[in-house]
Amino acid sequence: MAQNFLPCDREQDLLLPPSLREWLPADHLAWFVLDAVDELELSAFYDAYREDGWGRAAFEPAMMVALLLYAYAVGERSSRAIERRCREDVAFRVIAANRVPDHATIARFRARHEQALAATFTQLLALCARAGLVSLGVVALDGSLLAGNASPGATRSYASIRAEVERMLAEAAETDAAEDEQLGDTRGDELPADLVDARSRRQRLRRCKAEHGRRLGGRKPTPPDPDALAVRRINTTDPDTRLMKRAGGKSVQGYNAQLVASPEQVILAAQVTQSHNDGDQLAPMVAQTVETLREAGIEESLGIVLADGGYWNSSAIGELRELGIAVLIPTKDRRRTKPRRLAAKQGVEAERIDTLLSRPEGQALYRRRQQIVEPVFAHTKVIRRSDRFLRRGLAACQAEWQLIAATHNLLKLWRASLAHPQAIPEPAPA
Repeated sequence: MAQNFLPCDREQDLLLPPSLREWLPADHLAWFVLDAVDELELSAFYDAYREDGWGRAAFEPAMMVALLLYAYAVGERSSRAIERRCREDVAFRVIAANRVPDHATIARFRARHEQALAATFTQLLALCARAGLVSLGVVALDGSLLAGNASPGATRSYASIRAEVERMLAEAAETDAAEDEQLGDTRGDELPADLVDARSRRQRLRRCKAEHGRRLGGRKPTPPDPDALAVRRINTTDPDTRLMKRAGGKSVQGYNAQLVASPEQVILAAQVTQSHNDGDQLAPMVAQTVETLREAGIEESLGIVLADGGYWNSSAIGELRELGIAVLIPTKDRRRTKPRRLAAKQGVEAERIDTLLSRPEGQALYRRRQQIVEPVFAHTKVIRRSDRFLRRGLAACQAEWQLIAATHNLLKLWRASLAHPQAIPEPAPA
């Protein structure tokens, strides 16, 4: 009796047109991302395109937004890798409707619409709140160093950069001298094609005249301070990055990424700073959280903010206390050999915190900090492989960090929908 196998004929043409709906199960993340994008306000993307229909047709902005959100959600941030997966990965092909935007198009779209993509964070946070995934009685704040798109070896002093420039100028002078000896008084080249023809030459001259006739904007440049340049070091790849040290002593050329998370591990605020110290980030991050919640239409107020000892700032704690926001930060740091010096007013907050942490209920409350925010960083940096920035510059990295945070919340919303199918709320009334 012959063995019985299902047929495997790769030369067989499809007898019926394929349907994308049959390629993925109904509860797949790709379908969820498409449904979530339908709930987002995307006018900021569409406003960037011409309304008269002229020019080459662009990819549908809603499709590109869904493609980037899905890619970031599954830990794929390289534009070349996204292009490749649009050819090879079924879920990416469903998202892109069987179109394959090239990596340059993907990269340009991400750069052109970086602020609009970052703004999806607030909209997705609003969806999480409407699905009942945001509670603000206790929130947690933490930060982590993320490497920038720059090598520590590219961090150089002004003197070394100046020496490199002088070396390059000396090489250029040697090249000029060698060409003068070889060519004599002749130039050794031909006129460009657009300068040979009289008509194109006049057109080019008119363009040059129009460009040089414009007034340059901006302030008049001022010479740099030589004393400040002597001690300053800058990264020539991404000048906004800073050389920061981890707790174990290893240095990172990058940024200090900050997060505030709810007990459901939904990100409430995401910021990127150049500060080495977390102590000056407490008040700004709480203020950013309050502003983000307001923009998302969440009326509930913050209750208690949990943070580790690196965020200790007695004046900021007192100011937040006056606003009705309690802060719980240990007054004693294991890494410090001496206790902090506190003024009389500052000691009041320290005494209140010490009294609370001396009780079992206070200790249990503070232990929630690790349960709330640290898994968010672990999931982001390890599972989704977002442990370094791909963009360069503080503004671009800030937009990328908010996009990473937005897709984290999107995943939270998707997993909630698997457990509760009605987790995606109905569209808000106009």
